[in-house]
Amino acid sequence: MRRNILSVGFAAFAFVLASFVYPSIAPAAADSNDRFDKQEAMIEMRDGVKLNTEIYTPKDAKDPLPILITRTPYGLSHDSKGFSPALATSYRELVEDDYIFVFQDIRGRFKSEGRFVMMRPPRDKKDAKAIDESTDTYDTLEWLIKNIPNNNGRVGILGISYGGWLSVMALIDPHPALRAASPQASPADMFLGDDFHHNGAFRLSYGFEYVSMMETSNTNFSFQFDKYDTYDWYLNLGALSNANEKYFHGKLPTWNDFVEHPNYDWFWQKQAAAPYLDRVTVPTLNVAGWWDQEDFYGPIKIYETLEKNDSKGVNYFVAGPWNHGGWAGGDGKKLGRIDFDSATAKHFREKIQAPFFAYYLKDKGDPYKTEAITFQTGANNWKSYAEWPPRANATDRNLYFHADGKLSFDAPTRIGQQFDSYLSDPARPVPYRPRPIEPTYYFRGSGWFTWLVEDQRFAHSRPDVLSWQTEVLKEDIVVTGDVVAHLFASTSGTDSDWIVKLIDVYPEDHPKEPRMGGYQLMVANEVMRARFRKSFEKPEPLAPNRVDQYAIDIHHCNHRFQKGHKIMVQVQSTWFPVIDRNPQRYVPNIFKAKDADYQKATQRVFRSKRFPSHIRLPVMSE
Repeated sequence: MRRNILSVGFAAFAFVLASFVYPSIAPAAADSNDRFDKQEAMIEMRDGVKLNTEIYTPKDAKDPLPILITRTPYGLSHDSKGFSPALATSYRELVEDDYIFVFQDIRGRFKSEGRFVMMRPPRDKKDAKAIDESTDTYDTLEWLIKNIPNNNGRVGILGISYGGWLSVMALIDPHPALRAASPQASPADMFLGDDFHHNGAFRLSYGFEYVSMMETSNTNFSFQFDKYDTYDWYLNLGALSNANEKYFHGKLPTWNDFVEHPNYDWFWQKQAAAPYLDRVTVPTLNVAGWWDQEDFYGPIKIYETLEKNDSKGVNYFVAGPWNHGGWAGGDGKKLGRIDFDSATAKHFREKIQAPFFAYYLKDKGDPYKTEAITFQTGANNWKSYAEWPPRANATDRNLYFHADGKLSFDAPTRIGQQFDSYLSDPARPVPYRPRPIEPTYYFRGSGWFTWLVEDQRFAHSRPDVLSWQTEVLKEDIVVTGDVVAHLFASTSGTDSDWIVKLIDVYPEDHPKEPRMGGYQLMVANEVMRARFRKSFEKPEPLAPNRVDQYAIDIHHCNHRFQKGHKIMVQVQSTWFPVIDRNPQRYVPNIFKAKDADYQKATQRVFRSKRFPSHIRLPVMSE
């Protein structure tokens, strides 16, 4: 490989990317072209830019039909006959209900005109000439309603990941014809919890590879690594400042934005979706996957924000046992080695998604009668709730860290300097999944898509990972809602990362599937960059060896820890290369750090009466 070159791997790369982010490229049914008439149009926006759009109208439709639109930056894939494979795969259940389907390249991508801006911020409404994804959606719907024959004047929008975010943008100033929306795996805040950062910690491998793919040209390119195991490649990259110096050379706008905006400043705040979602005028089905490796924070944040102003009761939440977009294709019976005992994805598409659009776009069926539908992992069944998270029958209980790796609901009583410690070395970071770590969207198969359900025993045995676990559970413990880790910790350095993982430890004797004996299944997790412990806008260095308290939201789950299992918590300070290495010496901007800034640090996690580190669990009584 020649260094400095982003080489083309479009065919293979696009296949893998689209399968998970825009899941529509499995082989299409033979009758797609017999069932639909296809029309291609360049729809003009208010500023004169034209967007490439494909329209599929069912043949011989007797009644006026609603329109379902999906907008995407990833390109419009086609089967051998030039039709969208989504009609036969991810949208099969919707096709059976009869809709006019529309797919569109957003501005600046593939066949659409204009300039692409990653996560284009909402416009200044005082500027009459300003455009954003909301206005592009509005203008598109205006054209569709006026120019597609035999439509019933109602439109629904749905999409996954970036497409989910585009669905959210459509809600800011919705066209009167927009009657239903389903943002699925949508990001909400790229600094606090979605693709590019978690609590200010940079998602290195994902950010590096995604940005190089999206901004090398208006089509999809993949960065060519000269090592199969990218753990070694990123380690050899060294300090983040080497990315521009050796490879990007200041040519990729989003990477440059990372470098110039290392804190939660105006740049990130104006992109965040929550401030713009101050009303609910369109019924909204928010969809999340418990093991979404890219955008789990977003769907919950969007749902919670909309819920504050949902006077009509039309804001809904669904979560299932899926990775990023895993509900859109296949049956959803398994993820990695975890078996859910039923076709969860098929259930969602048939029993939840299709009825939602049928009711709001066609007056077909009954209105939704429940606020939230989530799949309870461990028990492997669907649950319905009047609110999310459910408060009835929920009690917050604290699981405390104790000596000898014990975890208990009993609070510590010992006083003094009670702690566990480890040496965190940036030169030997803990991998975030078992090696080798293939490129994120490796066309021959990458562990990226299932890493959140990987057996955590690979990390449990490392000297730079601390573990605490309960005794064997004598009864089921059901955790439903938001899980928060409360750490009392110190470091010998002046900055640090803290990663916390909540784990279900299977019994050694597991008759249902013997190979799962002792499996350590991660059910919740998160990283906290300590410099942001007080403010994401104004980071501060740590005082060496001072005990600080951290409240780390490790997010929502609905999981039954079964009798005979154990509950485990792991704490570490590196998670590489999904999270960049913290130098552990405070520097104003880690993106501009040099190799010499990285240093070892002694980490301590306290577990005394004065400093009682624990995990707060919302435990359900059933």
